[in-house]
Amino acid sequence: MSARRAIVVVATAGALALFGTSCAPGSIPSSPSSPSPPLPGSSGARAAATAARPSTHGTAAAVSPARPETRRSGYADMSAATQAMQRDDAANPAWLWVEEGRQRFAAQCARCHEVAAMAGVAARYPAWDERLQRPLTLGQRITDCHGRHVRGMGDKGDARATDDARPDARAALPPEDETRLALETFVALQSRGRPIAPPADARLAPWRERGRALFAQRMGQLDLSCAQCHEQYAGRRLAGSVIPQGHPTGYPIYRLEWQGLGSLQRRLRGCLVGVRAEPFAADGEEATALEAFLMSRAAGLPMETPAVRP
Repeated sequence: MSARRAIVVVATAGALALFGTSCAPGSIPSSPSSPSPPLPGSSGARAAATAARPSTHGTAAAVSPARPETRRSGYADMSAATQAMQRDDAANPAWLWVEEGRQRFAAQCARCHEVAAMAGVAARYPAWDERLQRPLTLGQRITDCHGRHVRGMGDKGDARATDDARPDARAALPPEDETRLALETFVALQSRGRPIAPPADARLAPWRERGRALFAQRMGQLDLSCAQCHEQYAGRRLAGSVIPQGHPTGYPIYRLEWQGLGSLQRRLRGCLVGVRAEPFAADGEEATALEAFLMSRAAGLPMETPAVRP
């Protein structure tokens, strides 16, 4: 047995022991077997005459948000050294992206938006988009705006802008694009210290419920759910690290494991791969719905962007 295969076997065995789960390879499908209901603003809803209320996705159980007095950021679970790295802007490696985002915002965004007006914006996303008739995350809003108004503009803002709304223009900045991460980090920084405040918009309710169901749904060959890790076993240790409650208070974050900055979608993708499930499509409906639920679950907790995590 190779060293790499041995590590995988040990890690898998540890996860199964922690969660009291048993499964034979291939016995659990890597993605949900039941189809997801169409959501308002989704392609399925536009094709259907009426949208049904989201289902509980088969094995999904009801999940209640962590009680307010017991909720805590992942910052509280880190070592003192990592906490100090996040607190000190001069030592926080994510500040490289902040500075790039500051320059890009000045060159490409300031003609429409003032920096001061960005205060509190990140704390209110995902938010409903009237034009697209669906919710957008902050990163999706940036790439949509960039595709319609900024694409074609040079780094110094000296080229012509475009108001092109074609799908290929909106796809100009995928989730882990450096420009998107830099702009998202700089914009989210303006909300640092402010409480997460999801919009009271009834149109977001079905998306949050879809996200709640995904959070509770067992997935992958390891047959684990987000709720098992981040609610039932939060505070325990897995492979030497404390399992956090999973509140998205500091995204985009700099992870020491990644040696780079990453979005919430990247973190979700890593979790899904870890339980041997099919990852969500980039900027897909599942990722947006789960982020909408996670932000509502974290309502009231302060924003930390740019956060540092192990």
